[in-house]
Amino acid sequence: MNKIALNWIDGEWVDSNHHRDSFNPATGEKIGTYADGGSIEARSAIEAAKRAFKESDWKNSRHLRYKVINELAAAFEDNQEKLIDILCLENGKIRGEAEFEFNLVPPKLRYYAALTLAESGRALETRAGSYSMVLSGPIGVAGIIAPWNSPVILMIRSLAPALAAGCSTVIKMPSQTAQVNRAINEIFESVKSLPKGIINQFTESGSEGAALMIESPDVPSISYTGSTATGKILMRNGASNLKRFGFELGGKTPMLVFNDADLETALPVLEKAITVFAGQFCMTGSRLLVQRGIADRFIKTFSERLENVKPGPASNPESDMGPMIDKANVERVDKIVEEAIGLGAKVLVRGGKIPEGPLSAGAFYRPALLEVNDNKMKIIQEETFGPVATLQIFDTPEEAVELANDNIYGLAASIWSQNVDLPLKVAKELEAGTVWINNWAQVNDEFEEGGYKLSGLGRLNGLAAMHDFIEHKHIFHQAGIL
Repeated sequence: MNKIALNWIDGEWVDSNHHRDSFNPATGEKIGTYADGGSIEARSAIEAAKRAFKESDWKNSRHLRYKVINELAAAFEDNQEKLIDILCLENGKIRGEAEFEFNLVPPKLRYYAALTLAESGRALETRAGSYSMVLSGPIGVAGIIAPWNSPVILMIRSLAPALAAGCSTVIKMPSQTAQVNRAINEIFESVKSLPKGIINQFTESGSEGAALMIESPDVPSISYTGSTATGKILMRNGASNLKRFGFELGGKTPMLVFNDADLETALPVLEKAITVFAGQFCMTGSRLLVQRGIADRFIKTFSERLENVKPGPASNPESDMGPMIDKANVERVDKIVEEAIGLGAKVLVRGGKIPEGPLSAGAFYRPALLEVNDNKMKIIQEETFGPVATLQIFDTPEEAVELANDNIYGLAASIWSQNVDLPLKVAKELEAGTVWINNWAQVNDEFEEGGYKLSGLGRLNGLAAMHDFIEHKHIFHQAGIL
């Protein structure tokens, strides 16, 4: 790649004062250069978005929004192979995972395009000659801060409802996916009916630009996907302007496996729940809760599966799991595992770093599985964000629910049982925004997702995703009576 990955602001390619290199996490090799944005780019983007919101027809024309969002969906489809290739190269996903991420994008855009024409209001004659109506309108400039683990779909997941609501947008993208970001900007550029300044996107390795978005009174709503610790900082910094936040934050997904579970069906899914995106996924199935009656058989067969997982680059079609995003995160995860072992966790599958051979140059980490008895251990309570799972044994459904809920997070959970009544009863007791029964990581555009407790605020997907970007105005009209 010989072009510098530039920012996209007010319908123009914008350079920055600093350039940095992009790397392939599977090999450590340089793959390109990017313009590293910051407060200057954020300020320009906010001004462009503010001007576009005031001066264009965007906020008032649902038919324009319908047209543009559908054209965005088509433009993504036209660039499918290019985007998948760069996700594999820079984001480290094996090809099937990159295809999975991409395939979520066009349908989500088309769903929110359709919602632009489905909006309805309310009006009522409350008493003779007195009329009330409620009008819905966009909040203004929406700020979006996207993560590096699934940069395309998690950015689109916030962008699509913001555009459908009629907002203009400022998007801060992560530096770890700068070449992916450039490919997305090229797609934005290709949509000729998109008014200038409605979508503005910059790449940033630091936090100055994001901080400006949070502090600016001209950005009344922020949609952020990332860590709980950062979410708390954003909320504190945005409090002076009573900023509206939509957060999807950390998770520690419990996977409850009951004695009557169909293990032949469950085991391949549970394996992927740990290894997809190398465990760098907010819904990674990192907590296995297994009922005692099947625990020995489960441990034996599941351990064998994890030991046979083949890490490797996306360029190798035999790879089961790609690299982590960088070696710093490999070291971080390895330290967490070593600490847990030192505190008494039993090693079922050691996994770990790859010190020798061709994969040693990349950020690879073999899947690990630890049996833990103390639910208060850090590896149980905190998000690991890597291909590491813990296993705990329970006796009763009540104990399983208690263990699952004893956590600061509540993003998602999974239940495995062939009992016709048990799963729904357990699901109702779990403190989680999404619960899958005999499955995992099934997300629908039409249905909301989000977290309980410290896993987030508000909801993404579905109708509720629009709420973060809409204001409601009540108009009362005293017309009198004849």
